[in-house]
Amino acid sequence: MALRQGTHLRARELESVTGPAVRVPDPDALIHLQFRRFAGCPVCNLHLRSIVTRYDEIRTAGIREIVVFHSPADQLREHVAELPFAVVADPGKRLYREFGVESSKRSLLHPRAWWPVLRSLARSTALLLRGRTKAPSLFPDGGRWGLPADFLIAPDGRVLASKYGEHVYDQWSVDELLALASR
Repeated sequence: MALRQGTHLRARELESVTGPAVRVPDPDALIHLQFRRFAGCPVCNLHLRSIVTRYDEIRTAGIREIVVFHSPADQLREHVAELPFAVVADPGKRLYREFGVESSKRSLLHPRAWWPVLRSLARSTALLLRGRTKAPSLFPDGGRWGLPADFLIAPDGRVLASKYGEHVYDQWSVDELLALASR
């Protein structure tokens, strides 16, 4: 069941593997809630690097980043310790189901995913060879076919915008996120 613009979310606290628990909604900020795939996912890491690079702009726009992965916390910590925002482990995919985030074996086969997949594999391989990252599991918990999803949530819990990815690299860019937040 997809969540659309105008849906009201119940208040909750999510346990972050990188710091204190985070509130959704946040009464003091917009929330950009991202759903990614598994710990160490090269394509997810490529996208998250774009978020990190422009994180100051995102925070200045009044947006708080929260990223959800379907990996267990112990696996996730090894891959996300340096990220400046909250990362949530959801190995049972409870949040994925609640937010209507799906998987598809075709997620990697979409032609618009090919270039990001190649770029992410090249980047991850280079980092792995230099000892700057750990390889992802060959058989990640929750599978490797997840699709991304993005939600912009108002302080009152209203979903202001949502995007359900059609392929592995189909998510909001930072520019799209900032434009949505400025409305």
